[in-house]
Amino acid sequence: MLDFIIRNGQVVTPWGVGDWDIAVQGEKIAAVAANGTMSDETARIIDATGKVVVPGGIEPHAHIAAPIMGPGNLTTAPPPEVSRAALFGGTTTLMDFAIQYPGIDIPAAISERTDVWKGKSYADYAHHLMLLGDIPDPILESLHEHIEDGFASVKIFTTNIRPPEMSGEPRMVRMGHLHDLMEQIQRNNAMLLVHSEDDDMVQHMYQKLAREERNEWWNMHLVHSNESEDVSFRRVIRVSEWTGSPVYFVHVSARQGINAIGEARSNGQAIYGETLHNYCCFNAENYKEENGMKYHTYPSLKSPEDQESLWKGIVQSGLHTMATDEYCTDWNLKIQGKTVRDVTGGHNGAETRVGVTYSEGVSRRGMSLQRFVDITSTNAAKIMGLYPRKGVIAPGSDADIVFIDPSIQRPLTMNDFHISDYSIWEGFQAAGWPVMTMLRGQIAVENGELKTDIGTGKFIPRKVQPDVVNRPSC
Repeated sequence: MLDFIIRNGQVVTPWGVGDWDIAVQGEKIAAVAANGTMSDETARIIDATGKVVVPGGIEPHAHIAAPIMGPGNLTTAPPPEVSRAALFGGTTTLMDFAIQYPGIDIPAAISERTDVWKGKSYADYAHHLMLLGDIPDPILESLHEHIEDGFASVKIFTTNIRPPEMSGEPRMVRMGHLHDLMEQIQRNNAMLLVHSEDDDMVQHMYQKLAREERNEWWNMHLVHSNESEDVSFRRVIRVSEWTGSPVYFVHVSARQGINAIGEARSNGQAIYGETLHNYCCFNAENYKEENGMKYHTYPSLKSPEDQESLWKGIVQSGLHTMATDEYCTDWNLKIQGKTVRDVTGGHNGAETRVGVTYSEGVSRRGMSLQRFVDITSTNAAKIMGLYPRKGVIAPGSDADIVFIDPSIQRPLTMNDFHISDYSIWEGFQAAGWPVMTMLRGQIAVENGELKTDIGTGKFIPRKVQPDVVNRPSC
């Protein structure tokens, strides 16, 4: 007996786009068949006429209930708020970070995340491991155990990001430790996420701008520069070439980063690139607006030319995922910092990612629907080890299904958002937007209402497939 039959929608599947019937039984997709061929008198029929039907979005990069860099003990928005907003925006799986701080081990980091998330999420979720600073040998030696337990990805930084007085715990992993970590990543079929900037250049520019009295926030792109991204990406790729480790570069912000990724992939390396939808839709000129620090996410917005390069990488090829680097604070905290040294990064993007990408990518730039699904869902599922359970409309996959209404053509207002007291997307001209979300066979959002309960979201263990870590896939 089926629970739902979805009919008459424009369904995006791995084998093409068509007017397929989707049968849902329990938590899974039971079948995908020609339109009108599925029948079950007990099933609820969902008429998707006029809608684009896609797999639930996967947010591969979110900082949820995370410590906010800088003084104080503040944290970003917690799982109930972010996961609720994500479902309204068509994202059904969120990935955040279990942080192994100096002095604690990885099990303690995982336990902390479990306490934060278990029973408190509306959406499904998974955790990357995050390693900070100098990586002790016992941590490296135990890493395989946690990869085997379903924590299939590890993030590191090649920079401390902010100046010493604002950076908190040292984050930067030096090249020797990076090499040793990459050997473990390669040996265990895991994925390495890298926030890649050249720390010498970053810290030099903080000092230089201070000397020149050019500390205003709108100079942020001079600190977190194109050159820094270029130099750092190429150093990391070179170590990857020596070790055979795959690399997923988070928040690519410059055309030089795209070029470095493309060159490495042409040489057969398993290198992947993520960008953010705010990097695609805004640029460094927006920093000059009143309260223009509201647009900032580290590393930084770049030039209009870089912005267009990011869109080309998303719409055509060169980049592999659209993410958010979700880091949700309230308005007062977001605009509190006024200099390159103290601005708070991040924004509340998990709710807007799918709709903004559809509006700008598909409706305005002609991106194919299959490419849209790849960069909002399928590629993240493959790279992070969720595929084929997640990221695809196919028999046997979780019934995470999103309905997009292309007829929605209007500017967004604050009434459209379900998290925080501000949004950089207020006033954005939507050209298609998610209107219904299904999570593992249950309707989660319908007619503008949340239909599911807190705690419905499950932790999803992961395993990355060998073809993704050993060659340039996706």
